[in-house]
Amino acid sequence: MIHSMKIWCGLFPSLLLFFHTTLPAQTMKLNLERSIEIASDSSLQAYINKNRYMSSYWEYKSYKAARLPSVTLTMTPLEYNRDFVQRYNSELNVDEYKPLESLYSYGNLSVSQNFDPTGGTFYVNSSLSRYQSYGAYSYTQFNAVPVQVGYSQSLFGFNSFKWQKKIEPLKLDKAQKQFLYSREQISETVIGYFFAMVSAKLEYDMARETVSSSDTLYRLGQKRQEIASISQSDLLTLKLEAVNAVNSLRNAETSYQKAEFSLIQYLNLSNGTALELEMPQLPGTILISVDEALEHARENNPDYLDYKRQLLESQRDLEQTKKSSNFSATLSLSIGYNQVADRFSDSYKSPLQQEIASFSVSIPLLDWGVRKGKVNMAVNNLNVTRLSVKQEEQKLEQDVIMTVKDFNIQQSLVTSSKEAVELATLAFRTTRERFIIGKADLNSLTLALNRQNTAQRNYVSSLQSYWLSYYKLRRLTLFDFLQGKHLLVDFGSLAKYKNN
Repeated sequence: MIHSMKIWCGLFPSLLLFFHTTLPAQTMKLNLERSIEIASDSSLQAYINKNRYMSSYWEYKSYKAARLPSVTLTMTPLEYNRDFVQRYNSELNVDEYKPLESLYSYGNLSVSQNFDPTGGTFYVNSSLSRYQSYGAYSYTQFNAVPVQVGYSQSLFGFNSFKWQKKIEPLKLDKAQKQFLYSREQISETVIGYFFAMVSAKLEYDMARETVSSSDTLYRLGQKRQEIASISQSDLLTLKLEAVNAVNSLRNAETSYQKAEFSLIQYLNLSNGTALELEMPQLPGTILISVDEALEHARENNPDYLDYKRQLLESQRDLEQTKKSSNFSATLSLSIGYNQVADRFSDSYKSPLQQEIASFSVSIPLLDWGVRKGKVNMAVNNLNVTRLSVKQEEQKLEQDVIMTVKDFNIQQSLVTSSKEAVELATLAFRTTRERFIIGKADLNSLTLALNRQNTAQRNYVSSLQSYWLSYYKLRRLTLFDFLQGKHLLVDFGSLAKYKNN
């Protein structure tokens, strides 16, 4: 008894491994909509799109942070100098070099705020420094500036803050639209993989049916050949069709497995998953006008925002070039208090008022046409940008128009293709029955079978073209025409996304 238990204990892990390896793969039923949802959330391309958006999001957050007051602490905790300095000897009426050792410490706390309308900067400073020398000229001094308030302004210069206020929010809006645009690109890619597997499954099913039908017809031909109602040549042809059908089935099975693996891999599913796809149908007649599609495209398509950004940046570059080519003037004003004392406590007693005003001017006199050339280049670049943007807008609008027309045509093509499948299937069944009773020849039967297979392929192809056209139109307009609403994403939740 104990010996038997030991044998079972030894075989138990092997049995577990055997049953584990022979279990069927997990089957997942998918329709087209669910496949798109999975890819939009879990595919590798979806992760890439999320990270691209987050990069633009943090770029905008950095811009917003730069508009807030900044606090900076600048320190020189210790600076030691041992040097020879020049000193005047009044007794000998000569300059002499004397050794000097000193320690210097400095700290400054500054709060600054950029002023977007003018491009100037307000600031508040507070600083303290200590200087101590050794040797023949030994002494200690503290220099304190309890508070200093100032403003610095370029009078005729380029105001980068004004242009950032126009461009940076536009870039974030474009990044959000681009995320939706990229998600619709994923949908189009999924449709390609989905229908590739649907087509492969159709070819596989047709190949299986052809094998069964060819085998049945060959056996029937053998019986009919015995009563001399079929020629030896036709019988050999039936046998050849049966052999070719088996070979075609093997190839179709391999293609089906490859298509299934490609879809699984793109959806980022586990490799042990088996897919069972549901053939998509038409959602009903959708009437889409060209004017409606163009209106949504102009409102939502990220390319239009990118065109606007390009124009703004070209206009900014032109203004910057013009203002940097002219004379420049800078005004700086500050008021505060400071005091110098031999002791730290005394450096903050009875501070003296400190006033600083600075006005500087830079005037280019002669540059041999360099400034004029730069301005002309900037003007030409702006003209090129305007023409390029206009050209790209025309191409985009043409793409929208053609996609709408193609989509409207595809709706009728799917309906007619489905009707062709029904007619071809009925014709094949009728011809097959006539062949069995000897009222149709082999060529008629083969032709009917080929027509049935062609009709089925055309139906799947028309469905694929229909959904590709629809999702392309969604991508170009970022509008869901089935639901009648704009495509949206919770960007607040997306901003919390972290790539681990």
